[in-house]
Amino acid sequence: MGILSWIIFGLIAGIIAKWIMPGRDGGGFIMTVILGIIGAVVGGWISTLFGFGKVDGFNFGSFMVAVVGAIVVLWIYRKVKS
Repeated sequence: MGILSWIIFGLIAGIIAKWIMPGRDGGGFIMTVILGIIGAVVGGWISTLFGFGKVDGFNFGSFMVAVVGAIVVLWIYRKVKS
């Protein structure tokens, strides 16, 4: 996927991760987007590493991997920040 696609995908994944794990993180909307993009990339890398399949394009499986990755990155961010 192109970089613009990853940004959009990460934005959506970050917003959903923030919705699932509400709280005050600081950084606002931009930090949510950055954490979502990082989470999408990390989730894709981990799913490929463990053999869950590739993240290829906009589909439900890739979306779920991106959201789970964003949740993990958000959780780590909160632990490191506090």
